[in-house]
Amino acid sequence: MVIRAENVRRRYGDTVALDGVSFSVESGEVFALIGPNGAGKTTLIRALTGTTQAEGTVELLGGAPEDAARHRIGLLPQEFSPAERLTARELLAYYAGLYDQSRDPDSVLDDVGLTDSADTYYENLSGGQKRRVCVGTALVNAPDVLILDEPTTGIDPNGRRELWALIEGLADTGTTVLLTTHYMEEAETLADRVGLLADGKLVELGSPEELIERHGGDSRLVVEADDAADATRALERAGYHLLPDETHVAVAAGPRDIPDIADALDDAGVDYEGLLWRQPGLDDVYVALTGTDVTATGDPITEGQP
Repeated sequence: MVIRAENVRRRYGDTVALDGVSFSVESGEVFALIGPNGAGKTTLIRALTGTTQAEGTVELLGGAPEDAARHRIGLLPQEFSPAERLTARELLAYYAGLYDQSRDPDSVLDDVGLTDSADTYYENLSGGQKRRVCVGTALVNAPDVLILDEPTTGIDPNGRRELWALIEGLADTGTTVLLTTHYMEEAETLADRVGLLADGKLVELGSPEELIERHGGDSRLVVEADDAADATRALERAGYHLLPDETHVAVAAGPRDIPDIADALDDAGVDYEGLLWRQPGLDDVYVALTGTDVTATGDPITEGQP
């Protein structure tokens, strides 16, 4: 067992940041903590790495976090601001120099997709490129345990997928990965298991597939209708089961039901702009268990912006 948390609690005055969180991470596993800002993710990461005190039991690499060998751990905090007047290569060389043994900074730059920007000052990189450099600083020591707090914040979708491939490759070679995210696709793509955090509590734990099966609900057809009330009445008259949806009309349906649903709308004279069929995902699981939509707290894309 690489990481263990047992009944971990942390308060800041009257605010409860962590309320009895328990889970473990095995060697070579990718474990994702999911939750919106304020759920307790960053506080939990700090407790697990010994940078904040918490009640309960916390173990990293078989002992107290503060006793863990630093060269075996790669850590990327959510808030991380390296020296801006160094180039990307110089920054990685600096962090590599903190260890007796480290990787070649140029190979790390290649891993995070910054070879062409190696000699650009950090302050002149885009927001997404800066985050890639920060990910690189956590990789220079070839860690056994990689702890990433919102690693792809601000990175465009293509860059995000490139970093996912990098993390998957590290896990395939035995690196244990603990990451926090509010990107559900990220957790579904990378994680062997996920823990859903809400208001400092771990509300559910399991593989993405297990959680979706247990709590995701039905696959659905989303109807973007000009008049939602007319569409709802037409589908109810046709015998379809309507699902809760705050923005559109949603029907429990499989892909083979789509033509019949379209016919029911046409027969009732209901105008609609589009039909979108979707399977349930972790976002549906989180909403079902907490009543909160994590994706609504997403950050703006900053890749390519100054």
